[in-house]
Order: sequence, then structure tokens, then C-alpha cells
Amino acid sequence: MSTDTASTGDGESMSEAQLQARIEELEEAVADLEVDDDQMKMTIVATQGTFDMAYPPLILASTAAAFGWDVVVFHTFWGLDILHEEKSQSLQLSAVGNPNMPMPNALAALPGMDRMATRMMEKRIDDNGTATIGELIELSLDQGVELQACQMTIELMDYDEDDFYDDVTVGVGAATALQHMAESDVQLLV
Repeated sequence: MSTDTASTGDGESMSEAQLQARIEELEEAVADLEVDDDQMKMTIVATQGTFDMAYPPLILASTAAAFGWDVVVFHTFWGLDILHEEKSQSLQLSAVGNPNMPMPNALAALPGMDRMATRMMEKRIDDNGTATIGELIELSLDQGVELQACQMTIELMDYDEDDFYDDVTVGVGAATALQHMAESDVQLLV
């Protein structure tokens, strides 16, 4: 064998330039596989689907991702409604039992009070220039947050996987969520 060719083991030979190109290709592939051990990881489990409870997981996730964290938000049970395109448009703020609502529970329990409280909050959000739930979902996805939809809950609620926002990871089981939690520096249940 000459000094400027090498055998691939299957009878073919590679020139030194081809071999060098292959080495560089493999080095790039290995570099892509290497994980930054200093990167923080966060897992958030979103279990509540009210208007006011849609904000905390999305704000925390998008902020952590902006800092370069690896972030997963696992949506299960009523939290799944946050990722459902149609249902996320009509999430309500519950006035009953909310200690921060400026009205007694007897008044908050009247028909239409949840809708009124939601409209008041939507107006405050709009007046303040705060992002909507849809905008926070888009921002989170753009920042690289993995928004996961629990497969068991999808089946339980009889949802169709096409009902969720584009780029939402559907069909995720509890074992996958637990694996990310075990590897995370921060785990939150919202």
C-alpha cells in the first residue's frame, strides 16, 4: 500500500485527502454529540389549565431557555389544555377560592364571574403589553423549550395529536418525563 492511500477494510482505498475529510467529518459529528456539562437543566410539570396558571410555566421556561438552559415542560391532565390550540384560547381565571381576588367567594361563585375575572386580567395583560399565552408558547418553542404533551392524558381526554400547537412534542410518557427530571438541576411542579 502506498503512503497516500489507506484501505477501508472492504477492499476500497481512500486517498489521504479523502481520509482527512472523513476524519474532519467524524470530529464534527462527535463535537455535535458532546453535551456541555455546565448547561443547566430544568423540568417543569404543568398540571393546571386555568388562565392564570398557564403563565408561570411558560414564563419560567422561556426565561431559563434565554439563559441557555435545557428546558422541558411536561403538560399533563388540565395543564395539557395550555398546549391545545383551541382550548388555550378560552382558558378561564377561577375566581372561587382564589385568595387574591378582590371579592368574597359567595360573589365569585355567581355565574359569569370567572369570565368577568378573566376579561379583567386579559385587559390588564393587554394594557401592560404582557405577552399572551399563544405568544409565550411561540417564544418558548423559538427559544428551544421542549413543550411535551402527556400521551396518557391525550388518550384520557380523547384529544387528537393534531389539536396541539405546531412543534409541541406529543406522545410523551411519564418515564421520559422522569428521565429528564432525574437529570435536571431544577424541577418544578406547577
